[in-house]
Amino acid sequence: MQAAEELCGTSGTLAACRALGVVRSTLYRHRRRLRHAAIQPRAARSHPRALAIPEQQAVLAELRSARFVDQAPAAVYAGLLDEGRYLCSERTMYRLLSGAGELRERRDQLRHPAYAKPELLATRPNEVWSWDITKLLGPAKWTYFYLYVLLDIFSRYVVGWMVAHRESATLAKKLIEESSKKQSIQPGQLTVHADRGSSMTSKPVALLLADLGITKTHSRPHVSNDNPYSEAQFKTLKYRPEFPDRFGCIEDARAFGVGFFDWHNNEHYHSGLALLTPATVHYGKTAAVLAQRREILAAAYAQHPERFVRRAPQPAEPPKAVWINPPKPVDRNGDLQ
Repeated sequence: MQAAEELCGTSGTLAACRALGVVRSTLYRHRRRLRHAAIQPRAARSHPRALAIPEQQAVLAELRSARFVDQAPAAVYAGLLDEGRYLCSERTMYRLLSGAGELRERRDQLRHPAYAKPELLATRPNEVWSWDITKLLGPAKWTYFYLYVLLDIFSRYVVGWMVAHRESATLAKKLIEESSKKQSIQPGQLTVHADRGSSMTSKPVALLLADLGITKTHSRPHVSNDNPYSEAQFKTLKYRPEFPDRFGCIEDARAFGVGFFDWHNNEHYHSGLALLTPATVHYGKTAAVLAQRREILAAAYAQHPERFVRRAPQPAEPPKAVWINPPKPVDRNGDLQ
């Protein structure tokens, strides 16, 4: 670039740039940088209308006082005016707070606790239940029926359900108590997981679970993934072809529930259970059903082995463990992968 400057003095800018293959805009930017570097920075001067240093300190002291520390500058400004005092404009208060690194949310806000992610493991039926409540549309607009469902996450078996006119902690308590008796739940055996609805976190339900020796856990607020099995079961319910747009009365909703939950437990070949029904897994019939499937597949292989290219077919097996939020794997150094 220095050679281009020297040549410009004798032959002109355009001819020099052509001779050296330099773009003129590059040369002009180089000249501007040299001019800016030659200009000495001017000492910072305060504006004649700016507050003096003692005045700035007085405003900051007022903003940091116990009475104003949680208030926005607009509220401080208005409060001082009503007291007959004017220190500076509202914008100047913001500017001073920004210069002091204190321009943030000043209100004393509610601090929510850090909710731990629930990590629940089920390796057999009646070890972890998930429960939730969903609305069913009633005969008229803004009318609903409430469907309560208790689901075993290992077998996906619905251990209890109920349709009611309202969401009630008393009704939820009754459903959990009766379902626990039907499944012969022993103290210390079961964990019941739910979201943070009013019925789920109610005192009657909590006391009942404590009396039965059942551990309770809850989802984190606004995290639907913490209760995935109940959410998936409700989707299966509402995507059935026979699920109506509205129920004419609560008896219709209960009649639909009788048919649906019988199908779900005893006839539904669940994709998460290697196409076994929830009742098969829940009541320990998995081994017998898989043995029968192996015999049928072995006979098919013996009759036409050429149709199975890689190996003899084997029936898929359901998972041995089911998680809600499985922990992240850890490498040899103890770090999360």
